[in-house]
Amino acid sequence: MNIELLTSSYDYELPAHLIAKNPIHPRDLAKLLVYDRETDTIIHTTFKHLLDYLPKECDVFLNDTKVIKARIFGHKKVKNSGQGGGKIELLLNKPLSANEYLVMIRGKVQLETELFFDNKLVAKVLELNSDGSRVVTFKHNNQTIRFEELVQILDSIGHIPLPPYLQREDNKEDETNYQTLFAKNSGAVAAPTASLHFTPKLFKELESRYQTHKITLHVGAGTFKPVDAKYILDHPMHSEYFYIPKESAEVLESNRDILAIGTTVTRTVEYFARTKRVDGECDLFLNPNNKPKRVTHLLTNFHLPKSTLIMLVSAFIGREKTLQLYTEAIEREYRFFSYGDAMLIL
Repeated sequence: MNIELLTSSYDYELPAHLIAKNPIHPRDLAKLLVYDRETDTIIHTTFKHLLDYLPKECDVFLNDTKVIKARIFGHKKVKNSGQGGGKIELLLNKPLSANEYLVMIRGKVQLETELFFDNKLVAKVLELNSDGSRVVTFKHNNQTIRFEELVQILDSIGHIPLPPYLQREDNKEDETNYQTLFAKNSGAVAAPTASLHFTPKLFKELESRYQTHKITLHVGAGTFKPVDAKYILDHPMHSEYFYIPKESAEVLESNRDILAIGTTVTRTVEYFARTKRVDGECDLFLNPNNKPKRVTHLLTNFHLPKSTLIMLVSAFIGREKTLQLYTEAIEREYRFFSYGDAMLIL
């Protein structure tokens, strides 16, 4: 068996104090590990100096998705007998149709269970999926609502859905910290974290030097799902809605070098390279057995052990090199995961 297909081969030990609970301020003071594949060299710097290391000729692709306040707290319906009314927590994952939504619910529910939230928002359980997810519909003032209306209500009653490994409640600062400077299209329940390092000044400088292009991929809760299968190719990859504007697609059809800011951009670009689709559901799993075809350079954070994201990085530079770079980052006290430091692969 090829060792690169074993999930256990993507494990590593991370000291707990290196999990970044909050971002550094200003954002561009985050550490940056630069790895040049051609020369097999590593440089340690800070994100503030990112542009000093980018290729002179490349187009930059970014994800303009916007994180919604997808985490809400409520209670079950109180029955005539006085029973029920137990507390529940709901995490919206994504819309499935005009009126149905995939969610995770903490608290026991059955089919037809009604869940009550602030601002007269009510959810009704329609399906119980074997993976623990649920399908619900939402009503407001007894009227079934669409996604655009739901997002507005969530903005007033919901919470920023911080990654579970942060092990803390969200706060007011997270509303800004866990959002990119160019967030525009609402729908994500996790941020495209490689973009969180940009300050307004640095991003303006990036735009002045490079052609930048936006795509949208609404990052779902599945991005945090660990690979439980023994072999990575047996992992059921989650899907996420994406959209590529015409201007961006035209660049992807060219032979220009591309810097993908983050794994979400990488998956979207690579899905387009394989299918030529500009919208729909992206379920592409990049790994050493399915390497990138279009993305030339990658900017990314440091990811969870045995996750599809560390496997994506391994698709670019191999599993051994990936783990070698992670080991060096740990030795140099880099901060890991969503609010952590970054790595540039050239």
